Amino acid sequence: MKNSNKVSGKTVHKIKVDNRNFLQKATDATEGFFLNIFKAIGLKAFVKWYLKNIETMRYLVFGGLTTVVNVLTFALFNAFSFPTLVSNSIAWIVGVIFAYVTNKYCVFNSKTKNKKDGAREASSFVVARLITLGIESVMMWFFVDILHWNAILMKIIANIVVIILNFVFSKLFIFKKNDKIERPESV
Repeated sequence: MKNSNKVSGKTVHKIKVDNRNFLQKATDATEGFFLNIFKAIGLKAFVKWYLKNIETMRYLVFGGLTTVVNVLTFALFNAFSFPTLVSNSIAWIVGVIFAYVTNKYCVFNSKTKNKKDGAREASSFVVARLITLGIESVMMWFFVDILHWNAILMKIIANIVVIILNFVFSKLFIFKKNDKIERPESV
């Protein structure tokens, strides 16, 4: 990408450096593709709203993908006759790793200066996820086991609480805001 300016009668070319990694470029390209489709079918107001709330929308999209990764990992280990708690624990670990990578690079565009900052960020992410896992477990125990509420309904409600808390922890305490998220290419 080049920009040209006239300085003292000479043309000076500025090369715009693209520091995004493959995952960020793929996210932008995919998002741009779908937003262009939405625009083409007359959903311009949605596209404008999406771009205004891009960080939150990306968090929801990648949160949904994290859920898919979690469930598929659980199903895979369960299919190979691993005990339920082992399958669930492995699925949780894989889901947290997937969530960390996508939140860092695709949602919050976080850049750490050195390995120490990277380790702090990753460990903070895991601790926050362990806290929300504890909150979800206490909610499930209290409302399902003690009050005998519907387990599926409570699982949904607990997950909504966890999603909101994970977003707040990630946005306010874990990921340093370095660069504003740019609009996807071609939108």
